[in-house]
Amino acid sequence: MRKIIVALLAFLAFAQGNSQILDPVKWTTRIEKKSGTNYILIFNGVIENEWHMYSQFTPDGGPLPMEVIFKNQKGNFNLIGKAKEGKTTTAFNDVFGVNETFFVKNAQIQQEISLTNPKIKTIEVALNYQVCKQSCINLEKKFTFVIPSVSKTEVLSTQSDTTKNEEIASKSEEIKKSVVSEPKEIKNPSKPESEKGLWSIFLIAFLSGFAALLTPCVFPMIPMTVSFFTKQSKSKAKGIENALIYGIAIILIYVILGLVVTWIFGADALNALSTNVWFNIIFFLLLIVFAASFLGAFEIMLPHSWANKVDNQADRGGIIGILFMALALAIVSFSCTGPIVGTLLVQAASKGGIAPIVGMFGFSLALALPFMLFAMFPGWLHSLPKSGGWLNTVKVVLGFLELALAFKFLSNADLVLQLHFLEREVFLAIWIAVFGTLSFYLFGKITLPHDSPMAHISVGRLSLGLVVLTFTIYMIPGLWGAPLKLINAFPPPLEYSESPLGFGGSGSTNLGVILPDGAKIGPHQIVVFNDFDKGMAYAKTVNKPIMLDFTGFACVNCRKMENNVWSDERVLSILKNDVVLISLYVDDKRDLPKNEQFISKTTGSEIETTGDKWTDFMISKYKTNTQPLYVLTDLNGNNLNETTPTISYSSVEEYESWLKTGISKFKK
Repeated sequence: MRKIIVALLAFLAFAQGNSQILDPVKWTTRIEKKSGTNYILIFNGVIENEWHMYSQFTPDGGPLPMEVIFKNQKGNFNLIGKAKEGKTTTAFNDVFGVNETFFVKNAQIQQEISLTNPKIKTIEVALNYQVCKQSCINLEKKFTFVIPSVSKTEVLSTQSDTTKNEEIASKSEEIKKSVVSEPKEIKNPSKPESEKGLWSIFLIAFLSGFAALLTPCVFPMIPMTVSFFTKQSKSKAKGIENALIYGIAIILIYVILGLVVTWIFGADALNALSTNVWFNIIFFLLLIVFAASFLGAFEIMLPHSWANKVDNQADRGGIIGILFMALALAIVSFSCTGPIVGTLLVQAASKGGIAPIVGMFGFSLALALPFMLFAMFPGWLHSLPKSGGWLNTVKVVLGFLELALAFKFLSNADLVLQLHFLEREVFLAIWIAVFGTLSFYLFGKITLPHDSPMAHISVGRLSLGLVVLTFTIYMIPGLWGAPLKLINAFPPPLEYSESPLGFGGSGSTNLGVILPDGAKIGPHQIVVFNDFDKGMAYAKTVNKPIMLDFTGFACVNCRKMENNVWSDERVLSILKNDVVLISLYVDDKRDLPKNEQFISKTTGSEIETTGDKWTDFMISKYKTNTQPLYVLTDLNGNNLNETTPTISYSSVEEYESWLKTGISKFKK
């Protein structure tokens, strides 16, 4: 009886100690034979309510995307394409400034393989993924697929835990590498957020269509086209009918373009492409070319023979002729609309699904509406401004906007590769130069190749110039560390800069202070250590308590705490003066030296990276796997807050009280 009681108490202690270890996804797997030596590996995940799991196609620079890792692939089997996913949802993350893709309630992953080694018996696969609610956890689960023998054709089901040892390993992997917090609460993301994303694409595309309308390639064609319909039609009603057909034909041409792009690449492939480093670099170069064209360096035009052939078909009359007239408009105006359409398609691709189609519908609707409306009401033509130099001004303004946007794509690539070529100050300097030059252009101080002579500037042009100049001046303090909340989705984050103190560290209380060995300037100019041992050693020399900050590079709630709580004067004063801050990144992917890698005694996990090390430290000592997590300790690593040993996302008042309680105990 005594042994039973002891065992029961031990079990209860274990259960209590691990009460904060979360596992919101339950997996089943199976393998299906497709044909010959080809098989399909299928993963089905059931996600707990209010949680969601990120897709493989979540963009770089946002939450961590899923990875499907094949442990024994070499010499045994080949992958047929990229793993396919079931239904996903896309929503904009306003903290990271990216469109994130994720699963809700259910997740299905399928990977086709082709065996190259007939003797192979099993396939070892690991899924690395991030699952989020109000906090996020980075998990890794291992699966073993048993390959059916040649004589068997039935579908075999398999579980990841095939032996007791595998069961322990799988359990340990479930709590491995916890990372960050949810970018934002998603109460019912499966419908409203996706609709919101599509509506935003439609609105941007619609406004872009109006911008394209006000270019030298399109605007002069409005009166010409409307006059053609009114003169060639036998009655006013027939003219209106022809104009409507013409407008619908314009919409169909661009929607078909969106359909073709989606069909050729596939929705998931487009999304993956839009988040690729090299694609971002290529698109940066394309936007530079588009911008140069808009600014007047050269014209981007389709072959004249295409326009001539289409014009000949347009002369046939009837519905077929009208359709070819619409196609002629698309070809002739390509030098102005092509760059805008190309940009829209890439932006829409990042949403995935039908977003390219929705984008092309919005763009073409704005382009077609004036042709239809002016054909219905020809008298309105007299209210149109005359064609002139102002059309080229619109084109040049679009060129400057394309130029500024190009550097956003280059910045994406630089952030992913961590090259630090385009840090925050450099990015802002480029934008200040671009928009500052645009303001001088609007004020008439700069002229470009296709500009008309100008004796004076209009009130509208002056007003737009003042807006652009105001925006330029607004960005200048960003060089000294201002957050620039109006454009926070565009430049690199504050941490990704040449100096956390800005140019010269103006206004900094840390200016001129020599940093301790292993320390750096962190958020809000707080001295922070990323090296645990050096931080502990420094704390002993200055006799201050230690605050451990378990955080992540992709931790949204960590950033929110730093921006909203750490920035408060009461909290900031404590963090700067009364504690030694040690920030430990659980998603640090740097490999540990071989002699420092080990198997966790607590979880049985393989500890191979720096992030693994800090995750294991957090789980083994503090029994939790979520971030952000803050701990106050004395110089020997003992907790200072007995009632509340750790604290996570909280209010300023709660956080300040927790800090003061721990520090007061340290001073006793």
